[in-house]
Amino acid sequence: MQSKPWRSVFRTALPIKTNLDRSLVMFNSLALHIQPVKVRERAIRFSYTFYLGMISFFLFMVLVVTGILLMLYYQPAIPNAYENMKDLQYVVSSGIFLRNLHRWAAHLMVISVFLHMLRVFFAGAYRPPREFNWVIGVLLLLLTLLLSYTGYLLPYDQLAYWAVTVGSNIVKYVPIIGKNIRFVLLGGNTIGEYTLVRFYVLHCVVLPLFITSLIALHFWRIRKDGGLY
Repeated sequence: MQSKPWRSVFRTALPIKTNLDRSLVMFNSLALHIQPVKVRERAIRFSYTFYLGMISFFLFMVLVVTGILLMLYYQPAIPNAYENMKDLQYVVSSGIFLRNLHRWAAHLMVISVFLHMLRVFFAGAYRPPREFNWVIGVLLLLLTLLLSYTGYLLPYDQLAYWAVTVGSNIVKYVPIIGKNIRFVLLGGNTIGEYTLVRFYVLHCVVLPLFITSLIALHFWRIRKDGGLY
């Protein structure tokens, strides 16, 4: 363990005896570095945070895994998109379970992120030096809502079509830039092939990348700002 090859791979000397050794294990570990070396006992109680942040992160991971599996059976094209959804429901083994798992995880993530924001607000955890992390949390809430909205069109059934029609018409009434946002979002003036492709790319690539980056930054800031409180 004291040889050069061993020390080049494992930065912490063994055995671990002191608090400094324990600190080095945390600092030098990719898996553990987001956790503080020491935490207050009250900070890990269920009633302190209700674990809403970790529940939201867990649901996001469920969405990533189930979303990748759904992508194997989905084509962002008309009328293939609707036919693929019917195949998932009636043809693919456990397809309806997979789709419902993705759908319910999305609903629960919106609820858990919203409740997480409420808890942080009423607990005053947005106060200095954590105000920047509060802004990141607000952005994550908005991106979560956008993720849910863009996924709504992908089945391309009547419910999805008219829901997106109503939503895009609401966006149109935003002063000055509303019509431009609607045009870019739909890929034209009406919902069609380009709209489905854009919503697919936003839902499966753009928004997940932004959310993953902000989640990593959010966790890092929790550590750097001195923990939960």
